[in-house]
Amino acid sequence: MGEIVSYRSNGSVSQGYLARPARGGPGVVVIQEWWGLVPHITAVADRFAAAGFVALAPDLYHGAHTSEPDEAGKLLMGMAMDRAAKDIGGAADYLAKLGKSDDAAARPGRVGTVGFCMGGSLALWSATLSDSIVATVGFYPPLPWEKMAPTWSNYAGKSALIHCSEHDGTSAAPGIRTAATSITDAGGSCVTYDYPGTDHAFFNDDRPEAYHASAAATAWARTLAFFRATLA
Repeated sequence: MGEIVSYRSNGSVSQGYLARPARGGPGVVVIQEWWGLVPHITAVADRFAAAGFVALAPDLYHGAHTSEPDEAGKLLMGMAMDRAAKDIGGAADYLAKLGKSDDAAARPGRVGTVGFCMGGSLALWSATLSDSIVATVGFYPPLPWEKMAPTWSNYAGKSALIHCSEHDGTSAAPGIRTAATSITDAGGSCVTYDYPGTDHAFFNDDRPEAYHASAAATAWARTLAFFRATLA
């Protein structure tokens, strides 16, 4: 079980759910879906801790969350991108500093981000904003890049992994192709995986109408292997 912690965020204070293994390890920022910081996301952070990572899930809605799609859409539309960027960047800085004191074997200043749906787009975006974030994983990222205007050139020397559902158009979807091409053109690396027969949100086991057990297990194993290779 983790705990709610406060951390500095560009002159302000933000909160998030922190889950830690018995011994410190590489840091991973876990970014929520449009529902908010709900039990599914804190459970994912706990799973990362069980796998040897220090995981922090920032509360991007600052206390708000929902299980209703209409309300989730309103929360997403009302989210200020500049504040979200500060919250994610602050979470990465928190983990980078924690790694320096918590585990000498961890590589200080090297943090990963992983996100789902809305959070998948934000995770990929985050590496263009923070020098500490060097590895990103996006699960079925849907947000249009125009809203975030990422500086893709900041991906030089960094790595990305994108999990693509069939429902969203697989890795052939325009937004995925833009991200993958832009990252590699910048001198980074990007791997995409398609999951046949899957719906959007296939990793979310709190949504039985979308959850795909075998695809979720494969994506999880690939995510852990990716972070172990890029952060450890």
